[in-house]
Parts: sequence; structure tokens; C-alpha cells
Amino acid sequence: MWDVQVASLREEVDTILAPSLPGFGGTPLPRTQPSMDDYADALAAELDRARVDRAALVSLSMGGYVAFALWRRHRARVAGLLFADTRAEADDDAAKERRLKLAALVRERGTNALLLQPPAWVREGSARWETVKAMVARQPAEAVAQGSIAMAQRIDSRADLATIDVPTAVVVGEDDAITPPAMSRTIADGITGATLTVIPQAGHLSNMDAPDAFDRALRDLVRRVA
Repeated sequence: MWDVQVASLREEVDTILAPSLPGFGGTPLPRTQPSMDDYADALAAELDRARVDRAALVSLSMGGYVAFALWRRHRARVAGLLFADTRAEADDDAAKERRLKLAALVRERGTNALLLQPPAWVREGSARWETVKAMVARQPAEAVAQGSIAMAQRIDSRADLATIDVPTAVVVGEDDAITPPAMSRTIADGITGATLTVIPQAGHLSNMDAPDAFDRALRDLVRRVA
């Protein structure tokens, strides 16, 4: 999902990492249910393997929850942050229940159960649906289930906003139906110096729906970090 951004920044950034979270992208499945902290620790280990002391972290959706956890646990490794189409709030009880039901569904029927029609996180009429569909289909059902449970169990991160003191960009698709712009404004308003970019004609996957606009915001953050 980050191929466009990796290619776009290759001439400006010396080292670009696009790791998969444990269980995704062909990586080994965790033996026990992971938490957001576990995912954050895995990213810190990726930085170790790449011999990168500090990095600007670009995150989207669930990745934003991992970014908050990385900030809490490994903030010395964070040179900058981009939060895209995510939220600082924890799930309410209804949302937690939906995530747990989704985990049970994919464990029973596989990831194809999610692909019968475009989900809410794919913008209506998006030309990216077939690409997203293929990416989802490649992921193990257990990884998707574990990720959904981890999201349901995550803590509220709003108290962390005031502690973030590195260059930060917040990006959201104007048509994001999952984490609408108001949630991004909460993040941007809570972080001193954070910028907010609302991208027209983009949904929850704003980096795929509108890569040019997304990349402009990303380049701006990279220059602020540098």
C-alpha cells in the first residue's frame, strides 16, 4: 500500500522502510494475541535491523494506533510523525464488539468474507478497490483477526497528544467514513505545531485515493524533520 510513497521519496530520503506488521505480508504469525505495544516493539526491532536510530513514522488507520504505542514506548526513536486517517480515541463498546465479531468472522470464513463488496474504508467508486481487494486476500485470516482484536483492546491515546514534541503532520481524506476529518482535527489540535491536511476526493485510504496530495504533505513533513 506504500509503493507510491516509497517511489516518490526515494530521491529525497536515504533510507525508507515499509515493514509489515507481524503476521501480515508473509511475516510469521504471532503465537499469542498481539497488542498495539507488541506491534510497536516489532517496528522498533525493524529499526534495529536496519541500523536506523531515529525515523519519521508514517501511519494510516491501524498504523496510527501503532504509532501512538511506539511514541509511548520508544519515543527516542521517533523523529517525526504523520498520522493519516486515524483517531486518538479508543473504541466505544459498540465498536469493540464489531471488531470482535469481525475477528470471529474471518477465522470462520477467511478474508474472502470481507471482500463480498467494498467496505466502508474504500471510498465509493474508488478505482483502487481491486488493488485493495487483492492485498486483503493475500493476508492470513488469523493475522486479520489478531489485528482486529488488538484494535478493540487498544487504549485511549488522547492524553499522549500534548506530549508529542516532534514535527507532526495529520492527513485525512475529506470523504473518510471510518475516521472522519473531525477526529483528525482532534489530533492536530492536541499536538503543538501539527499541520492538518484534508484531501478532497479521498476516503479512508487517502494515500491510495489521492497520492499526489498525500505525497505533498509527506514531503513537507520530511523537510521539517530534516
